[in-house]
Parts: sequence; structure tokens; C-alpha cells
Amino acid sequence: MRVAGTSYNEMMVSQLNLLTSQQQQLENQVTTGMRVTKPEDDPAAMGQALNMDTENSALTQYSQNITSLQSRSDLVASSLQQLQSLTDQATEIATEADGTATPTQLQAYASQVSGLIQQAVSIANTQDGDQYIFGGTKSSEAPYTTTTDASGNITAVNYQGNTSVMQSDIGPGTKMSVDIPGSNTTGSGARGLFTDSRYGADLFSHLISLQSDLESGDTTAIQSTDEPALVKDENNVIYQVSANGVGQSQLTAAASNNTTQQDAVQQSISSLTGADITQTIVNLTENQTTYQAALQGSSILLNLQQSLLEYL
Repeated sequence: MRVAGTSYNEMMVSQLNLLTSQQQQLENQVTTGMRVTKPEDDPAAMGQALNMDTENSALTQYSQNITSLQSRSDLVASSLQQLQSLTDQATEIATEADGTATPTQLQAYASQVSGLIQQAVSIANTQDGDQYIFGGTKSSEAPYTTTTDASGNITAVNYQGNTSVMQSDIGPGTKMSVDIPGSNTTGSGARGLFTDSRYGADLFSHLISLQSDLESGDTTAIQSTDEPALVKDENNVIYQVSANGVGQSQLTAAASNNTTQQDAVQQSISSLTGADITQTIVNLTENQTTYQAALQGSSILLNLQQSLLEYL
């Protein structure tokens, strides 16, 4: 009598191994909540997920850039507010120093302007950590240096920075800068904060001229030259305050849009690679039932084979 060969046994073992592998995979999905963790789990889904993960990494970098720009913009805004108050005071002094002002009053005004010049230099050399924010891209050293006379009065303020500004990516194909160069006399490029030849702004020179005319009592020059010049400086600062506000609004919108995109990408990745836990548990239960049935079947077969061998 011929005894059946090993082919059936091998097929049963192969089936049990397959069921065991499937069970381990389903248990891992229940534990991790992930359906796809390796390319072989679902090559197409893994490919799409990797592409989306690259997109998500870019969005994360955009978010970090936006946060940095917002922090920098807040610091610039604070400096602009101080500078706007300073130019208001200087313009008011020039207005009040008319022909009715006494020599004593003019000297007092001159002393106030001296203080304003020092304050303006301090604002011009504002730092963000170890970077100077009004030096253009030359931000590692103070953008403004001063020359003083024997009395300690500032007689000249010199710009050491450049007219370039650092830009950061805040979205696909979208760059932005919140920096302002302190001076721009080139006739093109970013608008200078303290000096810009296109708009007649030259705050330090105008303040120094005002101080000199106050000390000499030249009220005619103050009214005809200094005051109109300071109005240009004031208008230039107002423009920068407005531009900063617009920039902050753009950053807020970009941050919101970026968050929406990140949420959408992460949801897409989750739908591609995540496991439906309820269905996975059902599948796991079915697999376990099938495995137990197969195990019992193989046990019965082995017992029959053993009995047959003993009979023979």
C-alpha cells in the first residue's frame, strides 16, 4: 500500500507559515496603528507617502522660517515705534524753535536734540541676538559709528552696512524679508530707514544740522531747511511702519495657509499608511480563527499518518 508523500505536509506547513506571518503583520498594525511601515507592505502607497513626507518636511521648514521672521518683525516694529516717536519730537522742536524762542530755549532744545541723536544711534544699532538688524546682510558688526567733538556731541554718523536684505522662503516659490537697511543712497533696492536719497531722508545729518542751528540761534535755517527736511525723515519712518504692518499681515496669512497645507498632507499620509483599527481587528480575529482551524487540521492529518504507519 502506498503512503501519501510529503507534498501535502509541505503545503500545510507553508499555509501555517503564511497565516503566522499575516497574524504578526495584523498584530503590528493594531499595535502601531500603521498599515504601511515598509515598502513591501504596499509599494505604491509607500511611494506616495514618501513624496508627501518630503512635501511635509518643506512645509515644516517654511513654518520655522515664518516663526523666525515674525519674531524679527516684532523687534523691527518695536524699533520703528521708538524711531517714530523720536522723529515726532524732533519735528516738534523744529516747529517751536521759531523767531519767538529765546536763546535759553534754543540752547535747551539743542540739548534735547543731542539726546535724540544718541538715542537714534542706539536704535540704529539694535541687535537681534548677535545680529544687527539695520545693517543689511552685513549684520555681524554695528552698522553705525559716530564721530564726536571735544564736548562729546555727535558731529557725524557713518553707515558701515550694505543695502541688501536677507530673504527666507515662506512657501513654494515665495520669499520674504522683514529687514530694513539703515541706509541706501544707490537709487535702487530696499528703502533705507535712516537715509534714502530717493526720498530725501537723511535723519542723522538733519538732526545734527538742527542741533547746530539751535546752538547758533539760526531760527531762519531751522524753519526753512531743518523742519522740512525732518518732515521727510518722519514720512520715511511712517512708510516703514506701514510696510512692517503689511509684512506682519502677510506672515500671519502665510502661517495660517502653511498650517492648513500641513494638516492636509499629514491626513493624506495617514490615510495612505494608517490602519483601519476596527477592520484590522476583524481581520486579525479571522486570521486567528483560520490559523487555529489549520493547526487542528494538520494535527488530525499527522495523527492519521502516524496511525497508518503503525498499521503498516
